[in-house]
Amino acid sequence: MANKENIELLVSQLQNGDEKALSQIYDMYSGSLYGLVLKIVRDDQLAQDILQDCFVNIWKKAQTYSSGKGSFFTWMLNICRNKSIDELRKLERERNGKNQMSDSNVYMMNGVETNIDTIGLKDMLSKLPEEQQLIIEFLYFKGYTQQEVSDELDIPLGTVKTRARNAVKELQNYFTIIIILWILKNI
Repeated sequence: MANKENIELLVSQLQNGDEKALSQIYDMYSGSLYGLVLKIVRDDQLAQDILQDCFVNIWKKAQTYSSGKGSFFTWMLNICRNKSIDELRKLERERNGKNQMSDSNVYMMNGVETNIDTIGLKDMLSKLPEEQQLIIEFLYFKGYTQQEVSDELDIPLGTVKTRARNAVKELQNYFTIIIILWILKNI
C-alpha cells in the first residue's frame, strides 16, 4: 500500500486533472470500493456499473475533497456508499411503478414497506422545530450518518447529535401519549 505522502501527491495530481493519478487511484482502491458497493447492492453487474459511475464522480468532484474533513479513502467510500444507496432506491421506485420517496410517503425499511402516514409520523414530525425536522429527514429518511449531515448542512457534529436527540425525545413523548390514550380508549 502507498504511504501517506504518496497518496497526498496522487490526490493533488488528481485535483490538477492528471488522468494517470486517477488510474493509479483506481488500481489502488477499486477492489475495496467494489467490495463495499457489491455488499450494498448484491448484484455484480450493477456493482460494476456503480463503481464506474463513482470513479467518474471522484474525477469530477476531486476539487471538493479536503484532507481536513477526513481521509481520501473515506471520502471515496462515502461517494460509493451514497451512490449505491441512491441506485437501490431508484430501482425500488422503478419496481413499484411509483415514486415512493416523495409522492406517496411509502418507504422501504429493511425490505418492509411502511406508509408513514398510517402511523401518524408525518404529523408528529411537523410538530417538531424546523431544524429538528431537517435532521430527522436526513438521518432517517435519506439514510445519512450524523457526520454526513454535519458535512451536508455545514453545521457542527455536536449540533446534529443534539438536534437528533431532542427530536427523538419529543417523538418518544408524543408516542407515549398516543399509546396511553389508545390503552385508555380500549379498556
